[in-house]
Amino acid sequence: MLLAVDVGNTQTVIGMFERTELLQHWRLATRGDQTADEIALVFQGLLNQVGLSFDRNVSGVVISSVVPRVTQAMREMTERYFHFAPIIVGPGVKTGLAITTDNPKEVGADRVVNAIAAFTRYGGPCIVIDFGTATTFDAVSAKGEYLGGAIAPGVEVSTNALVSHGAQLRNIEFVEPRSVIGKTTVEAIQSGVIYGFAGQIDGIVGRMRDELGPGTPSIATGGLAPVIMPFTKAIDHHEPWLTLEGLLQIYERNTLRDED
Repeated sequence: MLLAVDVGNTQTVIGMFERTELLQHWRLATRGDQTADEIALVFQGLLNQVGLSFDRNVSGVVISSVVPRVTQAMREMTERYFHFAPIIVGPGVKTGLAITTDNPKEVGADRVVNAIAAFTRYGGPCIVIDFGTATTFDAVSAKGEYLGGAIAPGVEVSTNALVSHGAQLRNIEFVEPRSVIGKTTVEAIQSGVIYGFAGQIDGIVGRMRDELGPGTPSIATGGLAPVIMPFTKAIDHHEPWLTLEGLLQIYERNTLRDED
């Protein structure tokens, strides 16, 4: 079985694949101070809950990470407990994706992985919106090239910044308020967050479609996608495990022998 891990700044998503089927998946808070041994304990606990183990079931590990310290700990954990090296998305790893930005090394591993999975599933051109620590918008061409995108502060990051800088403001639950015109401070913040981010999605996706072509499909992923999606007009598909699918494809490209 394949263990696929996507390490984000805020959350880490883990999946177990049996061939191409995603059997189990988990979403955890990312902790940058965990050692390789601590990560192993967490992973073993998750696998034990579903009757799996390091020794019997894991035959491969693929990782994308935007947190260098965690990347190193994941590498050490894999080598120490699985006794083989993981495939880590980065330079030297086959992705099958041409990156046409001015500096391809700047593009985050998660964005590359998402683009691969979206193009494989929906073809091109397409747009991927990932709701994470940042809200990222990635454009893929009709030929499957990564063209670039946009980065905006994420829903939770923006809300936390607002609350921390406002003496009379408070944390909120991410739910729809009674009306756009809030009758309380909480409802006013909820309105600004929910409808404000929905408007951002519609605006940026609309402008990308002006460049890519009308009808370009958009695919949403990330932990906070369900919060904003119901209030947008621009999102066509929701793929909560898109990044894991992309990791599976990268693993296959780097382990399966080319057929002559």
